[in-house]
Amino acid sequence: MASEAPKAQPVSAAPAEWQCISHNGKEYTIVKEGLAYILVPKPALDAAKQSNDSEGVQNVFYNPIQQFNRDLTVLAIKAYGEERMQLKEAAFQKKIQSLRQKKRKRQDQKLGDERSAKAPKLSDDQPVVESKPKEEATGSEPADAKAEQNTSVEADPAVTALGQTAVPEPSTTSNGDSATKTDEKPSRPPPSFKILDALSATGLRAIRYSKEIPFVTSVTSNDLLAEAVESIKLNVEHNELQSKVNVSHDDAIAYMYTLVAQEMRKQNAQRHPDPAKSNRYDVVDLDPYGTAAPFLDAAVQAVRDDGGLLCVTCTDSGVWASNGYPEKAYSLYGGIPLKGGQHSHEVGLRLILHAIESAAAKYGLAMEPLLSLSIDFYVRVFVRIRKSPASVKFQAGKSMIAYNCDNGCGAWATQMLAKNKSAPNKKGGGTFYKHVMASGPPSDRNCAHCGSLMHLSGPMYGGRLHSPDFVKRVLSEVSAAPRAVYATLDRVEGMLQTALEEYLPTPEEAEAQEALQKIEAEPEAEDYEAQKSKALAKLKDLSLAAYDPYPFFFLPAYIAGRMHCITPPEDPLKGALIGLGYRVTRSHCKRGSIKTDASWPVIWRVMREWVRQRCPVKEENIKESSPAYRLLRLHKKENDDSKSAKEDAVENEVDKLEVVFDAKLGQDPDKAKYVRYQINPRENWGPMARAKGK
Repeated sequence: MASEAPKAQPVSAAPAEWQCISHNGKEYTIVKEGLAYILVPKPALDAAKQSNDSEGVQNVFYNPIQQFNRDLTVLAIKAYGEERMQLKEAAFQKKIQSLRQKKRKRQDQKLGDERSAKAPKLSDDQPVVESKPKEEATGSEPADAKAEQNTSVEADPAVTALGQTAVPEPSTTSNGDSATKTDEKPSRPPPSFKILDALSATGLRAIRYSKEIPFVTSVTSNDLLAEAVESIKLNVEHNELQSKVNVSHDDAIAYMYTLVAQEMRKQNAQRHPDPAKSNRYDVVDLDPYGTAAPFLDAAVQAVRDDGGLLCVTCTDSGVWASNGYPEKAYSLYGGIPLKGGQHSHEVGLRLILHAIESAAAKYGLAMEPLLSLSIDFYVRVFVRIRKSPASVKFQAGKSMIAYNCDNGCGAWATQMLAKNKSAPNKKGGGTFYKHVMASGPPSDRNCAHCGSLMHLSGPMYGGRLHSPDFVKRVLSEVSAAPRAVYATLDRVEGMLQTALEEYLPTPEEAEAQEALQKIEAEPEAEDYEAQKSKALAKLKDLSLAAYDPYPFFFLPAYIAGRMHCITPPEDPLKGALIGLGYRVTRSHCKRGSIKTDASWPVIWRVMREWVRQRCPVKEENIKESSPAYRLLRLHKKENDDSKSAKEDAVENEVDKLEVVFDAKLGQDPDKAKYVRYQINPRENWGPMARAKGK
């Protein structure tokens, strides 16, 4: 006998995974992700037959494949928010302390005025008679003590204006004893922490943020699609979050611009508006279907300008990671993508960051990338937004174009649009920067290594993709996160670890970091604080103008194909570069990638030695028009004089390098420890179809 189907429950029933819910004549199945429970409509069989779609019609967009994106975002916001809440608490305590000091000053002044008024006016010949105060004679407390007992910070209108209840200092008696002996302190509301999920679909992100991030005070879940808004309301009700999640039915751009208009009116009405009462959001999350470009201008203004977090997803990789639509990439992101496939996804990341930076700079807002990841078919970036016109001046010196030998050997060269030139600040110490024109170009029309035609891409963001400190904080959240809640935790950890390893500091940055570490190792030193402050200032100066001198990676399989040889194994190739004194790591963007500070002449020298020592090629089969002809120096046998004396000198110097393919030296001790790259979990795995509204 077949078992009966489970009885459908009302939406008010306690949430449970795979539970059947009936509401307004429709049936839903509960799907659990993280701590959230989402009502997913059962397949509409008739519509499925008509559309020949075995999965039915999708009225509200829900993609379980992007759970990695959502798990990562929850952990990133937690890492960001914990630091931000500490800063808010410190600012609040500083404000309270300032108000207390002002109050005491006013009280002292008032008491001094009262004593002056009560004091008898004596003539010059009248003797002064000292008498004990009345309070001492009666055994009561002095007037000062009484005044302090009656003092309460809560009564101060300036403190009340903060919207929080301050903890008053314990009152004391005349002999210094505490007047009340209780450990209970008046509670005050926690600092505000607001998140905007601007394109919410089912409301899954908003619900997860509300349930999994403890310090979140409110989340706004917005969507333009009416069916999506109804789904959000239903899911919020089922998760019993009506008091924490605000549902909005509006165009995301219009909603964010409304916030901006309200903020501007408030600033015009108040001479000194309180930043704590800003209606902007601590976090704005943009996760559209396709590009986020239309939302950027409004989003950089809707997020708080004192270090707010902007999270952006773009799924249109066919635009920013291919050469099929350069005109569309330029119209959306203000730059041309890479022609060729080696590092196209990293170029796409930099194009999107450039678009965010350009949107923010118009308003004197500076963008700082905290974490920028190319994930499967989309990118996910987390950037901090600050009001800093001075930092915006460095933008041109952190923007670049790239020359890429896409039809030939795959080598590239970069050109910054401007230069941030440092000089000692004679007045106040530290570093002074001048923003000047950059010289160029770094490349000829034809590739210096193989003679093939070079193509332009950009402009794009040329700074660091990640903040190592932020990545470490997110990794700390990962280590403490329950694996039962975060199903993709292994891959989150692997990708974050790979992103952390991508960072190759410049010699100046490495020297400053080493100096700071030495100072921090001796906290008992007499001038510890002064030295540490100076070292931190040095790092800050460097970060202001820092750009990434090693922005891209190469694929050994690709360049081996250009030389018509077998691909060298990863460990011996890395060992050869490390043996020559260069640093080697990988990129999170693509499996098998190598990121290094070695120049292209050095890389080709290593590859030629690979051919000579391990994998000889048949030179007679290589055509003169092939990139391999010049890469293998076959043209030298014909006395080719096309290169300058300077280029010949560089090649001769590089040719003196002794290359040893030491696999042990290049071995990665953590190779099997992390899940660094995605393995497709099922057939036809990807972004799925757009939601279909009525």
